[in-house]
Amino acid sequence: MDSLLSGIQYVLNLGPTVILPIAILVIGLLFGTGFKNSFKSGITIGIGFVGVNLVIGVLVDNLGPAAQQMVERFGLHLTVMDAGWPAAAAASWASPVAAILIPICLVVNVILLLLKGTKTLDIDIWNYWHFIAAGATGYVVTGSWWIAILCAVIYEIIVLKIADWTAPLIQKYFGLEGISLPTGSTAAFGPIGILVGWLITKIPGINKLHADPESIQKRFGIFGEPMMMGLILGVVIGLLAGYDAGGVAKIGISMAAVMLLMPRMVKILMEGLIPISEAARTFLQKRYGDRDIYIGLDAALSVGHPSVMATALILVPITLFLAVILPGNKVLPFGDLATIPFYIAFVVAFLRGNIIHSVLAGTVMVALSLYMATNFAPVHTLMMQGAQFTAPDGATQLSSLDLGGNLLNWLILKFSQAMHAIF
Repeated sequence: MDSLLSGIQYVLNLGPTVILPIAILVIGLLFGTGFKNSFKSGITIGIGFVGVNLVIGVLVDNLGPAAQQMVERFGLHLTVMDAGWPAAAAASWASPVAAILIPICLVVNVILLLLKGTKTLDIDIWNYWHFIAAGATGYVVTGSWWIAILCAVIYEIIVLKIADWTAPLIQKYFGLEGISLPTGSTAAFGPIGILVGWLITKIPGINKLHADPESIQKRFGIFGEPMMMGLILGVVIGLLAGYDAGGVAKIGISMAAVMLLMPRMVKILMEGLIPISEAARTFLQKRYGDRDIYIGLDAALSVGHPSVMATALILVPITLFLAVILPGNKVLPFGDLATIPFYIAFVVAFLRGNIIHSVLAGTVMVALSLYMATNFAPVHTLMMQGAQFTAPDGATQLSSLDLGGNLLNWLILKFSQAMHAIF
């Protein structure tokens, strides 16, 4: 049993660039695509994700230090450090319940598909860490394996339902035909943002404000192109960070590169995915009629859209400003600033790329997230200690926007605490 669990952990540690091609190969064979086409699709998707991760790496490597410089420059002193999603994921995988939850979550997804409880076949095994994080939360609070399993399954079912609900939206706006995005954090931020976005569109005056990449490019010509928008926003972030001219230029070019390259990397990934998606739909429709089946993938497919990236870059300094002015907030945003694009993807699609409305909705989302992350900090810190992760100097506790500031996981925390009080 231990060797089996070690084997599972070894494969998971390889990351999505290896796991996804293997999953695509298996799914392609199951759906009758043939070994050659399935293998080619798997490798193409793996290459696409390598490209996506490289571009995200450019974003993180440049935005992270800039955020740290802003913190130091403006003298921000808060006692809970945002450790970021990589640390939260590592803590989740290190949880005692992690290995058993992977097969359980896979089985739950298959059962829901067969019972027509979901339309999403979630093959993004790497991002099962969000489900495991919910289970780990339940385990830390209650010490019960059964509560941990229940928490993970509840979280998974809600995420799959949100993925089903938002699939038509993201397929239309991002051009992701036959795809849904059951990434735990993206799904958790979606309902709040969509509700807030809908309310914003009903406010007289504000509802008339409109700016999307197309209208900006039409009005400002070359300076409205996505890469120019990235350049300008990168320069602004560099200036706020107090960089010298060379540093400002470097981050400006890097953000321009992110805006230009990300859609191209996603296009490569989609080239590999489309044959598998079409084969899966044909296979399932022969057996279940015209029932829609979505292939569930990482929300990274959506973050390269110019509206998403522009909104996210604007929200970086806003998030730091909110952390300072919000009474009762103790979280210093840092590790998850570069993953803001994942949190706002559904909102931007719902608002049809209106950057003004998306920034307003995102501001409310971030404010709520900071409060939830503050409340989650004691349990989050215990989870991180279990993964041998210690708080940096100046921070007494650890949290994150991705896990601690995530509505669904915060509700799981409250559920776990209620179960602990009862039992």
